[in-house]
Amino acid sequence: MSPELPRTEVVVDLAAIRHNVRLLAERAAGAATMAVVKADGYGHGAVPVAKAALEAGATWLGACSLAEGLALREAGITAPVFTWLDVPGTDFEPGVAADIDLSASSGEELARIVDAAQRAGKRARVHLKIDTGLSRSGAPAYAWPALVKAAAAEPDIEVVAIWSHLACADEPGHPSIDLQAQRFQEAYDVAREAGLNPLRHLANSAATLTRPDLHFDLVRPGIAIYGLNPVPQQEDLRPAMTFRSQVVLTKRISAGESVSYGQTWTAERDTTLALVPAGYADGVPRTLSGRMDVWLGGRRRPVAGRVCMDQLVVDCGDDEPEAGAEVVLFGAGVAGEPTAREWADTIGTIDYEIVTGMYRPRVRRRYEGE
Repeated sequence: MSPELPRTEVVVDLAAIRHNVRLLAERAAGAATMAVVKADGYGHGAVPVAKAALEAGATWLGACSLAEGLALREAGITAPVFTWLDVPGTDFEPGVAADIDLSASSGEELARIVDAAQRAGKRARVHLKIDTGLSRSGAPAYAWPALVKAAAAEPDIEVVAIWSHLACADEPGHPSIDLQAQRFQEAYDVAREAGLNPLRHLANSAATLTRPDLHFDLVRPGIAIYGLNPVPQQEDLRPAMTFRSQVVLTKRISAGESVSYGQTWTAERDTTLALVPAGYADGVPRTLSGRMDVWLGGRRRPVAGRVCMDQLVVDCGDDEPEAGAEVVLFGAGVAGEPTAREWADTIGTIDYEIVTGMYRPRVRRRYEGE
C-alpha cells in the first residue's frame, strides 16, 4: 500500500465513466445525451465526472440545483447545463447570466425566472416540466395549458424543452411507463398547439437502456453512468467507484473471546483479527454489522461484530495481514470483492444511496484514468 493512503479512500475510475457514457450514447443514437452529475456526481465528484462524460460523447449535463450548475460553470465547463430544483427564494439571475437552463413547474416559478431574465438583460432558457405520474415536481395536467400559454407569450424566455420523469422505468413492462408516455405525448401536443416547438426529454438510465421509443430528443442517464445497473438484464456497465482502507493492527484472540460493542460476535476458535479504520462515519452502514465481508489478502473475509463509528474488525482466521495491507470494502466485483449493489441488497436499499453516501469529509477521493 502507498504510505499516502488515508484512513479511507474512494477511488473513481474515470475510464469506466467514459466507457459507460459511450455505451449509453450508443444506445440512444439519434438523441443527445445528458450526463446527470447531481449530488456531486452521485458521490463520485461532479466536475471530474462531467469532464469525462463530455469527452465520451455526452453533450449536456444535468445538476439538481442552481448552485450545482454554477459550480460546473466555475470549473470552466461550457456545455449546456440543466438544473431543476431550487427553493422559492432562489435568485435565478446568476443562472440566466451563466446560460444555465432552468426548469419551471408552475406559473409562479416561471414568473421568478422571467424576473431574473429581465434583471440579467438576457433571455432565460427554460424547460417546462409536466407531472405525468411521479407526483413530485411538474405541473399537473389541469395546470399545464396555463403554464404553456404563459411561457409561449413571454418574450424574456426561450422554451427549450418539455420534460418529465418516470416512476417505474427500472421495472420494464410496468404499466405506468406507457401511461406516463401517453400523458407526456398529450402534454407535448398542448405545447405545440400553443405555438411552441420544444425538445422532449423523458428517459432516465433505465429507459435509455430499455425503451428506445422514449429517447425522443435527449436522454438523461444518471446511475448507469457510474456503472450501476438499474434494470434486471445484464448490461456492460463498469462500476467506477472502489471504497478502500487499510489494516491498522492485527491481534490473536482465543476461542470464547468476543468482539466490538454488545459482544454480538464470539470467536468459535482461536483466530486473528484485523482492525480497519472505517466505520459508519465513513459511509459503512451500521446495519451491515454481522452481514458484510471485505476483500483482504486476495480473498473475502467476514467482519466480526458491530460496525463502529470509526472502525470495524475483520476475522482473518489463521492468516495475519501486515499493517498497511489494503482492504477493499466494495468495488467493481471483478476479483470477487463486495460491491455497492451487494451492500444495498443486504440492507434493503438501493446502490444509489451507498455511493452518494461516500461524499464525506474523512473519505479522500482520488481519480484514476484521467
